[in-house]
Amino acid sequence: MALIKSVKGRSPIFGKEVFLAENATVVGEVEMGDNCSVWFSAVVRGDVNSIKIGNKVNIQDGAVVHCTYKKAATIIGDNVSIGHNALVHGCTIYDNVLIGMGAIVMDGVVVESNSIIAAGAVVLEGTHIKSGTIYAGVPAKKIKDLKQEQTASLINGISENYIVYSSWF
Repeated sequence: MALIKSVKGRSPIFGKEVFLAENATVVGEVEMGDNCSVWFSAVVRGDVNSIKIGNKVNIQDGAVVHCTYKKAATIIGDNVSIGHNALVHGCTIYDNVLIGMGAIVMDGVVVESNSIIAAGAVVLEGTHIKSGTIYAGVPAKKIKDLKQEQTASLINGISENYIVYSSWF
């Protein structure tokens, strides 16, 4: 069973149909919507500030979602995929976003809807990512605009797949 802990009197709140892998960790002031999944060795740590997660969000193996004490909560919209070993920290991610494997999204970053952060990208503190774009590199920079069909196949496809995958467990 996943490690679910209260911190300073605040406990995680989960929506319907949430899958938590046996060694996932969710602690503190975390609110998670419906049809979400937190995969093996992933950590969602709302101990020093709050984390709000929408519906149909998957936090893949080894990913870390955290926040910054007295500075930056983490807000994640609906239909978001956070790739394996990604770090999402003290930022705001709107709906329909893909955070690639091993990406780092730092404090104060805003990722607008229908955007992709490429695998391995490092999005520096305070960066504002406009809707419909792909950012890649270290530090991350806009590399191109997303086409509508890419949004459907990549962002929505991965999110839907993870709902199916979690049903296997």
